[in-house]
Amino acid sequence: QVQLVESGGGLVQAGGSLRLSCAASGRTFNPYFMGWFRQAPGEEREFVAVSTSSGPRTYYAESVKGRFAISRDNAKNTVYLQMNSLKPEDTAVYYCAASTSVGIYYYAGTYDYWGQGTQVTVSS
Repeated sequence: QVQLVESGGGLVQAGGSLRLSCAASGRTFNPYFMGWFRQAPGEEREFVAVSTSSGPRTYYAESVKGRFAISRDNAKNTVYLQMNSLKPEDTAVYYCAASTSVGIYYYAGTYDYWGQGTQVTVSS
């Protein structure tokens, strides 16, 4: 069984930075996609960023382009999300996700494994 464990969330002022980490543990696996989604209260879960296992190639939601950066350490099965210039609208629970198959990277249904989520709160 694979588990994804996130860390690094917290409270930060607008304009500040946070770095999220997600480590996969359990049986050895090599997910094609490792990435992040987020969900604000009363909202749908939305795609944030993803990294592929080969390349790697990275994709971002328009709302975070130029502010967030995803990176991945395949040897450690770990993915990171560096979040800079944070805005109050970035406030959400951030979920790490992994997919062993190729699919639509921004669609939550593509992903097989999910972390428990970490809260990010940006104050104005």
